[in-house]
Amino acid sequence: MGKAERISDMMIYLNNKNYFNLKDIMERYNISKSTALRDIQSLEKIGMPIFSEAGRNGRYGILRNRLLSPIVFTIDEMYALYFAMITLKAYESTPFHLSLSTLKNKFETCISNEHINAIRKMEQILSFEVSKHHNSSPLLKNILRMAVEETVCKITYNKRDTVTQFFVQFFNISASYGQWYVTAFNFDTNKVQVFRCDKIITLDESTIYSSKPIKELTNFSANPFKRKGAIDFEVSILSKGIDLFYKEHYPSMQLHIEGHQYIIRGFYNKGEENFIANYFLNYTDNIISIKPQKLKKLLQDKISILQNHYKNL
Repeated sequence: MGKAERISDMMIYLNNKNYFNLKDIMERYNISKSTALRDIQSLEKIGMPIFSEAGRNGRYGILRNRLLSPIVFTIDEMYALYFAMITLKAYESTPFHLSLSTLKNKFETCISNEHINAIRKMEQILSFEVSKHHNSSPLLKNILRMAVEETVCKITYNKRDTVTQFFVQFFNISASYGQWYVTAFNFDTNKVQVFRCDKIITLDESTIYSSKPIKELTNFSANPFKRKGAIDFEVSILSKGIDLFYKEHYPSMQLHIEGHQYIIRGFYNKGEENFIANYFLNYTDNIISIKPQKLKKLLQDKISILQNHYKNL
């Protein structure tokens, strides 16, 4: 490890420490006492707030402040961070209250004109597949905070102009097709449920139920809930349909590759017929066979409805 790389790693290692000993540095990086002392001087020169405490058990301390100590990024790391940041412009709401233009300006004050010019050219060349988010979710930041703090919440939810109250604990937030969604454990039903964030009207802490660890909820969610009367299906697809599966699929289905056959196996619960039919319509002529017949009939009926609709336009 060269000195520049060692200094960069050392800043990350020391950043959350209040105190450290010279021996800590020597052992971690396998360097001599004199080299460790020179490295500490280098850290001080680039702005790390280090002070020394004399005495028999002398040690170094780091002043606490709101700003992180400076971290050195490679050019590729800097470009990756910049373009990850600008993908936020597709979102009407984010869990963070920030101005993207202000954030960009701050970022660009830290890099040279040469790199700024390179970024400008990259912005013209690179394009990212990001769905535009049109709906505002004003409670998104609170939803994230409640999830992190493992808090039980009482929410009011507006779905098709019907307002309902739920007692839930959030544990997963995702963005898909222009919407923010949050997955939560519903304490009234003891089931996992997905909510659209922009449909959550009010959000309050609740002490009616005891909260659960996020890990427990995540493990619970990993096993899709199969209700009594659920229907198993098996849909064979062409190899061209594999990309469609990986682009979008659900926990209740899996892709099996058996020789030259590509089979999607899974189940759908009662009440999810419209959902499953709409999903497989996306595969168009990439479907080879469908089991059971009941699912095939669902697709045929859906196609028939669409045909009549377009005939009557």
